[in-house]
Amino acid sequence: MANNFHDQVIAILPRLRVQALALTRNRTMAEDLVQDAVCNALAAQDSFIPGTNFSAWMHRILRNRFISDLRKRRETTDIEDIPASVLATTAPHEDRLALKDLAMALDRLPEDQREALIMVVLHGMSYEHLAEATGCAVGTAKSRVFRARRQLESWMIGEDQESPQIRARVARMRGLLGARMGTREAEATHP
Repeated sequence: MANNFHDQVIAILPRLRVQALALTRNRTMAEDLVQDAVCNALAAQDSFIPGTNFSAWMHRILRNRFISDLRKRRETTDIEDIPASVLATTAPHEDRLALKDLAMALDRLPEDQREALIMVVLHGMSYEHLAEATGCAVGTAKSRVFRARRQLESWMIGEDQESPQIRARVARMRGLLGARMGTREAEATHP
């Protein structure tokens, strides 16, 4: 039987080369693949059942060897080399907590600012339509939205409205506005 097996291997080599060349599209790699497949077949010759399709058995060995080689060549990465951001995901509970904090902060806003912010930001209303809907000037509508955003931002990042930094900023802004208003009034009275 061993002689018959070896004769069959030798007889099928040209067809194995064709199949290997079709799989690899490289003559050198095809020759290596055929050689590896024949080595696998010789090592497993006891598992071949005489009288079955030897050609199919050999082509299957060649194809499986090709697939195994592809898997071995597939690039692998050590888990330590992967950036943590690829593996990390944000916890959904953190999102829920942030939304809960935002809802609480929205409730703390004065009603006119809350209404203006919701109508512009959530409903996509223009400032002109907001002013018309609330019966105020466009500048007042813009101011309400601006103040609401600024207040929400300070609450969400943890700044307290009564903090010394905010009081100092407000005082500086009032001083600048007062100086500008004084200059404009002076220019208006003395052309």
